[in-house]
Amino acid sequence: MGTDTGFMEYDRSDPGYRPVEERLRDYRDVALHLSDEDIGVQATRCMDCGIPFCHGYGCPVTNMIPEFNDNVSRGRWEEALNILLATNPFPEFTGRICPRRVRHHAFLESTRIP
Repeated sequence: MGTDTGFMEYDRSDPGYRPVEERLRDYRDVALHLSDEDIGVQATRCMDCGIPFCHGYGCPVTNMIPEFNDNVSRGRWEEALNILLATNPFPEFTGRICPRRVRHHAFLESTRIP
């Protein structure tokens, strides 16, 4: 699954949003997107946890997140899609409305002191 130290080697990167001035003039996507390479780097941040809490407690549709991230980090996009489709028939829109609670169930997050 990525690398055991990926979360220390790479910072979290969120793509952000288009400026409001632009968004007011069209109906295009509000969110900006990371490049495929940057997505792979972010997937590498997933640790090889002994007990991945993201499976049962973080993802409401029970996506197999470590396996998905492993394939994304290796550029295996079709295999990653098949992993999503095994538990979720609509990943293209559920991913957009997902509250991303899995980030709070990641082991690294559960060990941080507030």
